[in-house]
Amino acid sequence: RTAWRRHLLAVSMALFCLLHNPMDVHARPANMSSLKDKNSPTSKEENEILPPDHLNGMKLEMDGHINKGFHQEVFLGKEMEEFEEDSEPRRNRNKLIDIFRKVDFNKDKSVSAKEMQRWIVEKTEEHFQEAVRENKMSFHAVDPDGDGHVTWNEYRVKFLASKGFNKKEMADKIKNSEELKVDEETQEVLESLKDRWFQADNPPADQLLNEEEFLSFLHPEHSKGMLKYMVKEIVRDLDQDSDKKLTLSEFISLPMGTVENQQAQDIDDDWVRERKKEFEEVIDGNHDGIVTMEELQEYMDPMNEYNALNEAKQMIAVADENQNHNLELEEILKYSEYFTGSKLMDYARNVHEEF
Repeated sequence: RTAWRRHLLAVSMALFCLLHNPMDVHARPANMSSLKDKNSPTSKEENEILPPDHLNGMKLEMDGHINKGFHQEVFLGKEMEEFEEDSEPRRNRNKLIDIFRKVDFNKDKSVSAKEMQRWIVEKTEEHFQEAVRENKMSFHAVDPDGDGHVTWNEYRVKFLASKGFNKKEMADKIKNSEELKVDEETQEVLESLKDRWFQADNPPADQLLNEEEFLSFLHPEHSKGMLKYMVKEIVRDLDQDSDKKLTLSEFISLPMGTVENQQAQDIDDDWVRERKKEFEEVIDGNHDGIVTMEELQEYMDPMNEYNALNEAKQMIAVADENQNHNLELEEILKYSEYFTGSKLMDYARNVHEEF
């Protein structure tokens, strides 16, 4: 399975170089989920039943890539969609001022690390609640008879139908325990999904998933056990010597592939630098050059309040120009692109009057 995934990563890299604008500074190699989002729209049904690679408020994607939008997700919560790149700058500035007021819990016109921590936890919880709401619709899609449970075979039929296979034919073959003649890629995905399905089946294992278990299947961040499983899968894909730990070289290694041009080389170099910084400064808590599964799980846990405080301090440090370990409104407006993904023009104009 690992070899298959790495093959897909290499293919994705080649497609990436062909399809993306040379000026795309947010580009990264071998990110299957990013490429899929931009260039390969999937059907509504497939989106409903397939576990997403990207999980809001999680530091890594399911495929082990760094989540580029993490800071924006934990700062904006459910308001993320309101900050669009082509939105009117003044309107976005006013929204950001309003958010600053809310984060500034004690109303002293300055945001401390503790206030930012409190805000991050609150916004992460919003993503959790949104996942729960979406899961209700997704579960209904795979449980049309409404009996409150879904078997692996029922899900498998739905998945294969979403991939273009004949639903009745697949259902009959599964019912009669006949061999499914599917391509190698689909078979690999099925095996991966099956592992994940049975991990989400809480004791006593009955090979059925209820709505809560299905939530864990789609969103492992909602379950400590599934979060641990997700970490195990990421480590297995990156761990080259099978010692169940990650070294820096393993974490920053690129999939096999040929660099076509300088643009692709620059993307590779940026990707390596970002991962090296994350590994050394954040993930490797005791700075011994080794990341264990326990360290990675702690790093990945979206509801770990210590992580939230650490994240708050890092976010403040990015924009803290006066070095007082707090954020003032002028600073957060100046670094709006970091916090919201939206760059404000004339950020300081009339800021005091508006605030």
